[in-house]
Amino acid sequence: MDIRHLQYFLEVARQQSFTKAAEVLFITQPTISKTVKSLEEELGVTLLDRYGKKVALTDAGHVFFRQALEIEKSFRSLSSELDDLMNLKKGHLRIGLPPMVGSSFFPMIIGEFHKAYPQVTIQLFEDGAKKVEADVISGALDIGVAVLPTVDELVDHFVFVKEKLNLLVHPSHPLAGKESVALRELEHDAFVLFREDFALHDRIIAACQHVGFQPRVVYESSQWDLLSAMVAANLGVALLPETICREVDHMRVRIIPVMEPVIPWQLGMIWRKDRYLSFATREWISFTQSMLSE
Repeated sequence: MDIRHLQYFLEVARQQSFTKAAEVLFITQPTISKTVKSLEEELGVTLLDRYGKKVALTDAGHVFFRQALEIEKSFRSLSSELDDLMNLKKGHLRIGLPPMVGSSFFPMIIGEFHKAYPQVTIQLFEDGAKKVEADVISGALDIGVAVLPTVDELVDHFVFVKEKLNLLVHPSHPLAGKESVALRELEHDAFVLFREDFALHDRIIAACQHVGFQPRVVYESSQWDLLSAMVAANLGVALLPETICREVDHMRVRIIPVMEPVIPWQLGMIWRKDRYLSFATREWISFTQSMLSE
């Protein structure tokens, strides 16, 4: 039994005739008669009382007719729901964003996406890039933003930011007047860093170790504005991406490029490449890739 068999039976019951049902369904009468007969054999009951060219529902036929109507209704509803999804009329997205990039890049994009697809709901999760990446890999998030390169080969991505880290120091700092600095010059400074669940935490420590010293970390936070405020209070130095540096109060801190070595900061939209992507997720990837590449 399949949905087509039910639809044939329902049309025969509505028309009270195999001939008229066949005409409505654009199939031959023998085909529809054979289908209904196979239904009756499968169920072990007589559904239609046949007399001449007319048919009527038996008691069992009335029961089956009511249930078949509900099944057909559910099937049509399912088809409509799937059509909505395929046409991006409905859907739900779970997106992970690191706090320091959400406000810089995505309010306008989310607004434009909502205008285009008002029935696609979006649930945002703010976490460090490492946590976002882990949640995308586990399936807790559909898509997310992470600092590249990612650690897992199961993650696919596109890059939308290619920048480097700059040094933030207090105006009274000995390096405040320099045009650029080498990372090694910060060996005796106190550092304020993002927390351990942020990719930049490990990236900065690894860069310092690479040039020969272990940074002395005095404070960690998930908020870039709090880190810059700590620098403005002369409590330490910070390394922040160029995008964030544009938001910092330049009267309270000095921003200096780090040249030896340059510490890259690349952001990418990431998703699991070995899992089914919903229609809404695929459209979000296409939509954001188009907007962020402009």
